[in-house]
Amino acid sequence: MPSGLRKAALITHVTCSVGWLGAVAAYTALDLVAVTSQEVATVRGGHLAMNLIVSYVIVPLALAALVTGLVQSLGTPWGLFRHYWVLAKLLLTVVATVVLLAETKTVAAMAEYAASTADPRGMPGTLPHSIGGLIVLLLITILSVVKPQGLTPYGWRKQQEHRRTKSKGRMAAAG
Repeated sequence: MPSGLRKAALITHVTCSVGWLGAVAAYTALDLVAVTSQEVATVRGGHLAMNLIVSYVIVPLALAALVTGLVQSLGTPWGLFRHYWVLAKLLLTVVATVVLLAETKTVAAMAEYAASTADPRGMPGTLPHSIGGLIVLLLITILSVVKPQGLTPYGWRKQQEHRRTKSKGRMAAAG
């Protein structure tokens, strides 16, 4: 991938990923308030806002982060199958996205119930999923920054091939 395109893809990926993390943090705050508040209007508003955030912010950012992450891995030297940390990020992102998509139906049903009932207090929240999602996204962020060492068997073979090709090129230039 050309340098300018690679940088644009990276900026897009980081923006979507950090946006997803921030949106989940906001959602978690609303979830906590909706579960603990004794004010009917606050509980109702919390559930309605949670549904909006999930539908219009979190799901689009999660899908965009997944797609842009694949573009980044396939279009850069990091590769998709060369480093364990890239595979771990992919696996965590896919799992988080699948759980999120399954959970959107629950969030929508809870918002619908909160809007239709006189007293939505006492409704269960999605707090375990919110906190779990936040932890997973923080772990993905840590992997992105730390980039722990460790090549996959495929990555090791590619590295050896690259070294052999480079070595042959130097020998041909010298000879």
